[in-house]
Amino acid sequence: MCAVVIVPVLKQGRNAAPASGSDLIAPVPTRSNEARLEEAMGLARAIDLRIAEGLIVPVNQPRPATLLGSGKIAEIGEKLDEHNAGLVIVDHPLTPVQQRNLEKEWNAKVIDRTGLILEIFGRRASTKEGTLQVELAHLNYQKGRLVRSWTHLERQRGGAGFMGGPGETQIEADRRLLQEKIIKLERELEQVVRTRQLHRAKRRKVPHPIVALVGYTNAGKSTLFNRITGAGVLAEDMLFATLDPTLRRMKLPHGRTVILSDTVGFISDLPTHLVAAFRATLEEVLEADLILHVRDMSDPDNAAQAGDVLRILSDLGIDDKEKSERIIEIWNKIDRLEPEVHDALQQKAETRENVMTVSAVTGEGVDRLLDVISQRLSGVLTETTIVIPADKHALISWAYENAVVDGREDHEDGSVSLDVRLTARQADELDRKLGNGQKAQKEDWER
Repeated sequence: MCAVVIVPVLKQGRNAAPASGSDLIAPVPTRSNEARLEEAMGLARAIDLRIAEGLIVPVNQPRPATLLGSGKIAEIGEKLDEHNAGLVIVDHPLTPVQQRNLEKEWNAKVIDRTGLILEIFGRRASTKEGTLQVELAHLNYQKGRLVRSWTHLERQRGGAGFMGGPGETQIEADRRLLQEKIIKLERELEQVVRTRQLHRAKRRKVPHPIVALVGYTNAGKSTLFNRITGAGVLAEDMLFATLDPTLRRMKLPHGRTVILSDTVGFISDLPTHLVAAFRATLEEVLEADLILHVRDMSDPDNAAQAGDVLRILSDLGIDDKEKSERIIEIWNKIDRLEPEVHDALQQKAETRENVMTVSAVTGEGVDRLLDVISQRLSGVLTETTIVIPADKHALISWAYENAVVDGREDHEDGSVSLDVRLTARQADELDRKLGNGQKAQKEDWER
């Protein structure tokens, strides 16, 4: 289908002063109107739409009935006739009334930013949870828009009995049916969330730390995920190529096993319906021991994108202290930069804490990233030799699972010597298991 993409630029409102209490949040760079248009066109291409033209439309005073002024509406109508386009995508939230009036004016289908993102999510979701979340978001979105789809909705059905009242109108009946569907979906989703929580609880019992990849949509998270794990997750130069979280177990260079999680990409002005719907998906991030914030450094608006991601992480409950302890910034796609810019960026990254440069496509910097992840999760490793007696051979598998075993020697008496590298905490735990650890001091009454 042929479509025209419109980005309304509101002179008032979009860059309004922050609300009370938000002055504690550091200001983030705003993206250019051209970048907004490019993103909106990218979203449209993600559902295989053919873009006839993209327009940046200044709006001095938003109209309650149509958002745009009559002159702009007429101008866009001419563009639609010129390209024979039957769809208009407005990169801005529209009220049901505005949507209906614009469709009448242009005699074409009109979709706002929320509807477009919902359409993409509906096509991409593949797991049961993802499908339920999208369907629930769709129903909540449609609930307030019933009036725009049908002309018969004011029709009344008669009440029960001879003395019955007018009964409910068709729109009331449809809203009731929608609400019943929403309640049913919410129950199903609760069950899926409970199942996910059980899986999480099982993972917690296994001593494997979780590393989560987060970032703006199309920042290269899935490509990096595939590079590190060897998985075959869909990775395309497309917005929202990944919607459902993917988990893979992998071994770090020092031998530590971790679980790597690929999450849904973030986006600016995410519809409120979807923030609520995909919260369960993003909870994977909250459980993570380490968060890798992947940034597309080839995008001129990467600073504004990073600001959007950090804002969403704050909304999820990750405060500034946790950010410094748990987040590593990954400056991705450095292979796309000019040599001088590439070198300058690397030098800048070396002077900053918790920042690394990589190219998920070429593999540049990935090995160093894995080393840093291993160090952050394992702490300082000490080399030592432990002797496991014959009656405690069960500890051999524990050592292989939790430490890095560099050498092994079996003795005639049945004991086993292991050359290992492990953290101080792991060494203490092993000593306790071997019976060599310090015993708790007795209280006065026990002596």
